[in-house]
Amino acid sequence: MKQYILILLVSLLPSFATAQELNAKVSINTSKLENTNTEAFETLKQKMEEFLNTKQWTTVRYDEVERIECNFNITVDKYEAQDGAYECTLLLTCNRPVWGSVYTTALYNTRDQHFHFKFDPADQLEYNPDNLDNQLMALLAYYAHIIIGLDMDTFAPMGGTHVLQTAEDIVNRAQNLGYSGWSAFNESNNRFALLNDYIDGSMESMRQMNYVYHRQGLDQLCDSTEKAYTALAESIDLLNQARQARSMSNVPQLFTEYKKEELVNIFRNHQDAEQRKHVQEILSSINPSQSTSWEKITKQ
Repeated sequence: MKQYILILLVSLLPSFATAQELNAKVSINTSKLENTNTEAFETLKQKMEEFLNTKQWTTVRYDEVERIECNFNITVDKYEAQDGAYECTLLLTCNRPVWGSVYTTALYNTRDQHFHFKFDPADQLEYNPDNLDNQLMALLAYYAHIIIGLDMDTFAPMGGTHVLQTAEDIVNRAQNLGYSGWSAFNESNNRFALLNDYIDGSMESMRQMNYVYHRQGLDQLCDSTEKAYTALAESIDLLNQARQARSMSNVPQLFTEYKKEELVNIFRNHQDAEQRKHVQEILSSINPSQSTSWEKITKQ
């Protein structure tokens, strides 16, 4: 599994490992625009992918097969060719392999309706964390660290802390760029709010949930089904603790949104009817808009 599970045990990983953490694919949808220069968007796509995939974002080294699969699906809502101004919506999806299977699980999905920036095809994408003066660099660096930090949290308890702290630093530095999505208290689901909620001390149970659900639950389903289901049920209790600790946060509900089908399929096959009912009630309280789906957990 991930080399960073052993980070406390070894200081040097095999020399054949690669440095890069991400295997990102970028798609740009321009269907809302008319008479556009497709070459400019193709250049943007290529440079974004190169930037995300060739940069070493942390000191942890990854094998090729360990790189995190993620998709940056960008819809261009408005484009001003004269000054290269883009107003876009980002749909970000990330996946994590499940140990001992060919199955991949959603690591993180989010929709960013303020993915706005300026870009000229002649621009070279260069990231300087000490002098963050470019909105596109801030956006890509922020999401790169979010993806990696969340992934690390699923392999070790609070394992992504140092990476998520870097994402927090990016948010703080980006406050001065003059773009929406970075500011505190503007929205309950913008980039600042979602990260701030997740790493807040009162939400530690949310981060513990990510580890228990993925590493002790999903990764063990093939080898120790009973223990895996015990861990999965425990993770739902931790999710509920997070919701109760920060009732206004969207983070627990967001988890149930992109895990909805998986949660239903896992727990509807659980043999413990009482535990199925308990899980169904918690999920319904966290995300009542999906109650019809949660009811499937208790139907046999």
